[in-house]
Amino acid sequence: MLLLFSADFMVRGAVGIARRMGLSPLVIGLSVVAIGTSAPELVTTLTATLDGAPDLALGNVIGSNLANMLLILGVAALMRPVACAPNVIARDGTMVLAATALFVAFAMTGQFELWQGLVLLAALVIYLGWTYRAERESEADSLQAREVEEVTGVPERTWRATLFLLGGLAGTVFGAKLLVDGGVDVAESLGVSKTVIGLTLVAIGTSLPELAIVVVASMRGHSDVALGNVLGSNIFNLLGITGIVAAITPLSVPASLLEFDIWLLLGITALLLPLMLTGSRLTRREGALLLLLYGGFLALQSESIRNAVL
Repeated sequence: MLLLFSADFMVRGAVGIARRMGLSPLVIGLSVVAIGTSAPELVTTLTATLDGAPDLALGNVIGSNLANMLLILGVAALMRPVACAPNVIARDGTMVLAATALFVAFAMTGQFELWQGLVLLAALVIYLGWTYRAERESEADSLQAREVEEVTGVPERTWRATLFLLGGLAGTVFGAKLLVDGGVDVAESLGVSKTVIGLTLVAIGTSLPELAIVVVASMRGHSDVALGNVLGSNIFNLLGITGIVAAITPLSVPASLLEFDIWLLLGITALLLPLMLTGSRLTRREGALLLLLYGGFLALQSESIRNAVL
């Protein structure tokens, strides 16, 4: 809960400062909102890695992406069919699949090292530049600009915006530390791997900001914003978060992730594209399918926990 509210305050403060600086909604959406909503994953992953729990860190990245695609998009589609614009699928959907394939390829080496982190970050910069050029001509109607509209309660005065930003950042760091410590303690007390905890409890916790934005957007009838937020978040998780952490310190890949979870991530990502292309939307039935798949994933992880406890 501390992560959820802190990330919300941090995004509000950052948007307020960016507006005072005269930045366009498109730039704010591509940078401030994208980074702010992914801040819990970033800080949690970095904290876990520096605390000697890389299995929890990578479990969080993979688990967050699975939660975005299955849980968050599933909830959004059940609330209201999610519009899938062909240009968004061609650009962001293809980029999510490419980023996932690159992530899997690097993971197969057994460790994310400095050069791999720099490659991931370079790919993220290329994607952001590509998106900016594509959306610049119709900035008012761009997904990123509309994401900024979903951010409410933005402080108008600079000092309040700064207070929101710094307070939210401090809360995010502290909340991430609590989440990592709690996740490690739960794993040790139950006798299960930290990877499982990262894939489930920690991943769901760090995905709460995206879930909040998607629910609000769907209630307002902006279902395309929900899709753009999920795709953008997955790209930033794979390229930005993994890239930043790997550039700071080597990130080892647990064997359990190599055996199953990264392939599940790649398979779900590949499945999502044709679902989005059928009828140019995600229907309520397809949303129910996504939630059913996420329930199956959690059941598999729960079985691992039960077997370990027994």
